Amino acid sequence: MSNPSPKLTSSAAVLLVKDVVAAANHYRDKMGFHYERFWGEPPNFVVLQRNGLSLMLKQANDPKHVVPHWTVSDKLWNVYFWVEDVEGLYQEFVARGATIDYGLCDQPYGCREFGTQDIDGHDLGFGQFIPKSE
Repeated sequence: MSNPSPKLTSSAAVLLVKDVVAAANHYRDKMGFHYERFWGEPPNFVVLQRNGLSLMLKQANDPKHVVPHWTVSDKLWNVYFWVEDVEGLYQEFVARGATIDYGLCDQPYGCREFGTQDIDGHDLGFGQFIPKSE
């Protein structure tokens, strides 16, 4: 009898940013993420969390290395989060003053979603599957 294969338990995207402290505070203030501490002296890395999910930010050594995906491939996010209440999250982000890249919409791939943009130009999508009508 073979052992079951090891289980993956979570993942975290890593975004290169120009200023890790400013970026982390943006995610905290505009999108409700939180962080415990920065690493490095001066600070150059942070792990953000919200609802048990993580997003890591690493300060780039050269700002030219911060390249949002949409600048390479049209309308491509850097990170996409699946959510339970996309409309509620959208309203929260609007109230917090987040930069909305595109508003709530239904996509042909079966998701209701919206997008935001951070201070480094990274696009983040937030969506949920649209229930199929019977």
